[in-house]
Amino acid sequence: MKPRSIAILLLLSLTLVLLATLRLMVGTNALHFGGWGISSDPHIHSLRIHRVWTAAIVGSTLGIAGTLLQSLLRNPLAAPDLMGLSAGASFAVTLTIFITGASLSVGGASLPALIGAITVLILVYTLSQRQGVIDPVTMILIGVITSVILGAATMLVASQMPDRGFGTSRWMMGNLRQDLTNTHLTIATLTAALVLIVGLVQSTSYDAGALPIDEAKSIGLNISRTRITQLAGAGILTTISIILAGPIGFVGLVSPHIVRTLIGPKHRDLLFGSAITGASMVVGADLITRIIQTSAGRIPIGVLTALIGGPLFLALLLKQRTSQSDH
Repeated sequence: MKPRSIAILLLLSLTLVLLATLRLMVGTNALHFGGWGISSDPHIHSLRIHRVWTAAIVGSTLGIAGTLLQSLLRNPLAAPDLMGLSAGASFAVTLTIFITGASLSVGGASLPALIGAITVLILVYTLSQRQGVIDPVTMILIGVITSVILGAATMLVASQMPDRGFGTSRWMMGNLRQDLTNTHLTIATLTAALVLIVGLVQSTSYDAGALPIDEAKSIGLNISRTRITQLAGAGILTTISIILAGPIGFVGLVSPHIVRTLIGPKHRDLLFGSAITGASMVVGADLITRIIQTSAGRIPIGVLTALIGGPLFLALLLKQRTSQSDH
């Protein structure tokens, strides 16, 4: 790893530590200095640590998932929310709750969310191909349309629930769960770490996968195996983020872009950096929602990331369109 890459990764890590520390210090009256400080109450301090831990897991999983999807689909605009993975997982979870009548538990949401995310990714991936080659524009359109359709279907199912789907609708705005135990967070952390390790081991293959398919095959790359690991990894990580916080938009899109701009396209650096940057984004967003108090309660994190990430996505889309027209 180059000294520049190490320095930037350390800077990103320090940023995450700073944001996490600030989040631990935010009290009830966040707009006043009296509301800041590490709480002496063990219960309150534990709740804050849990929230920071949850936010860091959600952000890192989305950052890594975005990197894997952009590598898999060879498109810098690929992300779990834009490709429909988040919408597929959300719809599967909501439908399961409607059919079974069960509450939104961590264990009960895991399998439906994974199936929904993987199914949608396979569908988008298949429909985006033209004579065996992925068409980036078609892929984006199919992903967005799929997200819109599944989003509407999710709201329809939620509206038929006894409580009119209030709890589910609030979760769909993107909120960190409050009922997570240390066991839940440990399992999520270890699972995300395992996917990251697999990605780091396969990083050289991911780099080779960026080459034209004929060239990649000529150097001995097993494209099918590489795509399967990327597909499975992205699905698993998206599932984790959905279970812990519901749909959080644009983190998976923006994180790899930031790191790619700072460090470059090497996947070993990109995976590490995207995990750290994604964690910083969600922890920072949670900090902002805690500081900004409204009469209706906290602003959902998913709403905040969408308000910030939406214009950025539009700028990236226009930039890519301009670069393609120049060529």
